[in-house]
Amino acid sequence: MKIAIITETFLPSTDGVVTRLKEAIKYLRKQEHEVVVIAPDLGVKEYEGAIVEGVKATTMPFYRYKQFSLPQKKVKTLLEKHNPDLVHVVNPAIVGVAGVYYADKLGYPLIASYHTHVPKYFEYYRLYPLMSACWWYFKKLHNFAHLNLCTSKAVQKELSEKKFHNVHVWDRGVAIDHYHPHHRNEDMRNRLSGGEPSNKLLVFVGRLAAEKEIHKLKSLLNARNDISLAIVGDGPERESLEKTFSGTKTTFTGLLHGEELAQAFASSDALIFPSVTETLGLVILEAMASGLPVIAAKSGPTMEQVEDGKTGLLFENEDTDSMITAINRLEDKDLYKDLCENARKEAEKYSWQKPSQQILEYYYETLKIYQESPSKSAKSRVKATE
Repeated sequence: MKIAIITETFLPSTDGVVTRLKEAIKYLRKQEHEVVVIAPDLGVKEYEGAIVEGVKATTMPFYRYKQFSLPQKKVKTLLEKHNPDLVHVVNPAIVGVAGVYYADKLGYPLIASYHTHVPKYFEYYRLYPLMSACWWYFKKLHNFAHLNLCTSKAVQKELSEKKFHNVHVWDRGVAIDHYHPHHRNEDMRNRLSGGEPSNKLLVFVGRLAAEKEIHKLKSLLNARNDISLAIVGDGPERESLEKTFSGTKTTFTGLLHGEELAQAFASSDALIFPSVTETLGLVILEAMASGLPVIAAKSGPTMEQVEDGKTGLLFENEDTDSMITAINRLEDKDLYKDLCENARKEAEKYSWQKPSQQILEYYYETLKIYQESPSKSAKSRVKATE
């Protein structure tokens, strides 16, 4: 099978979407399927034998931290050039609009996946009046697809209630050999703790953006002087956050990759996860694989992944006392030992093998739905008779 993946983000960017796509592509190539990735042109031309076709990228005025690609006719040219058996549009929003439009116009089987809760971000950017229009926009895009995917049952329920068509869950996964407790490193711990390794070390890993609600963590540092916080990542709010946390025991590392990131997880005492806007949050599973309990704000996706009192501790969003109480429970040595062991055991259930197999199954399901559709285009009817 030849698969065209059209995505708003790809290498060299680092995020959960890219991580998931990398694993899927590696699996598909091992199964000898052809893969073409159409993504913002950031200089990458190939990945694991998959062709990467770049389309012109630009910096958007509302989000200057990274480059995106606008809808453009080159997407049509590339689809016609490669003539795939199926098109997968990942997170359709900007260039993905062209992917949806031209896949439909040219008569290709189409699958779309929803990874970023953009409508929920609007409140963090004070764009409340546009939320209903945003939901309408994403529903319209996704309902061109023969099959839709999302990354958690909570989001599946929400999208189905919003009348998104034929929504399924693409399961989570983690590199269980790469993220592991044995990566603990005292030099890394010293670095992350600002030279105070005996402190309770909490780590946040992710994009530094308003919707991540990182600012809420300052109250922990105000409440206890024996806590160090490491903020791993970069993003548009970094400068603002550095000012917010000035004078506290906080270390900003910037982006970490590979061995350094594995060490950062394993050398900390717990992952702190304050966001309630995620569709999943792959860093949760990466932390658990590293033997870390997860301290997370309650939301549908976090409650699917973290069992309170077993693999982590949950707190009420916007409730500082609840968050501090959760952190204080880590002082129970027996509980902490159990949390660490249980977190690793839980993560071991979620290698990338299953979700990678699953995406191929969804591709075949999309082809089946397409073949049974009474409204296939003239192009598809011609293809079917060839």
